[in-house]
Amino acid sequence: MRRIVPAIFMAAAAAAFAQQSNTVQEIEKYRAALGDGNPAELWEARGEAIWKEKRGPKNASLEQCDLGLGAGVVKGAYTVLPKYFKDSDKVEDLESRLVTCMVTLQGFTPEQAKKDPFGGPGKKVAMDALVAYITAESRGMKMSVAATHPKEIEAYELGRKMFFFRGGPHDFACATCHGVDNQRIRLQDLPNLTKQEDARKAYTSWPAYRVSQGEVRSFQWRLYDCFRQQRFPELEFVSPASIALTMYLAKNSNGGTFNAPSIKR
Repeated sequence: MRRIVPAIFMAAAAAAFAQQSNTVQEIEKYRAALGDGNPAELWEARGEAIWKEKRGPKNASLEQCDLGLGAGVVKGAYTVLPKYFKDSDKVEDLESRLVTCMVTLQGFTPEQAKKDPFGGPGKKVAMDALVAYITAESRGMKMSVAATHPKEIEAYELGRKMFFFRGGPHDFACATCHGVDNQRIRLQDLPNLTKQEDARKAYTSWPAYRVSQGEVRSFQWRLYDCFRQQRFPELEFVSPASIALTMYLAKNSNGGTFNAPSIKR
């Protein structure tokens, strides 16, 4: 009898593992099927048009915006962001850098440039499209975030502390969901972002077209929604906190091949 009980437990564990493996395989098949024809291409085309369009009080385009590789250079720019920019004396990610360029080149106020950052039903915003276009220009390239400037190092360390900080009504941290192996919510795998392999795979798949929402969602939105799910105070768009957390995750993805905008459920 003593030998039978452990055998039963071992058989049950093996069956559970096999079921989990089959589930993961089926999820991967589902994702592969979704990837055949990505609607994000529509956002990319619109974003390119907005990048070249003369807008704002100065009636200027964004074509001279320096995204980190020089004025007007889009290809590969996302792979080095976030980074420190001397002209603004700040560490900026893609969205915050676009806000800076909208203000300096096009004459928008900061409030105007940051208004309505995320699209929704019947609301197509410029930021989502610009993000889709610019990130697509880095597809197939390796992430290479330097984080060597003192302010970049400071942002990285702040982002690391934020990732492990526990709080809110559920005493959650980013690491609660993304600091251990083999976790999943419904059909969504929860990558362990403390491991470089998982960080590379996860970070390089955003922005993404969300099939369930019919929208392209940026990485700023991803962080915003994670804070909402943790019941944390609302994460302000392009706030220093959002950029610091992005810096931590982006640098951890160094060496990974960027493959976005992707498509997700």
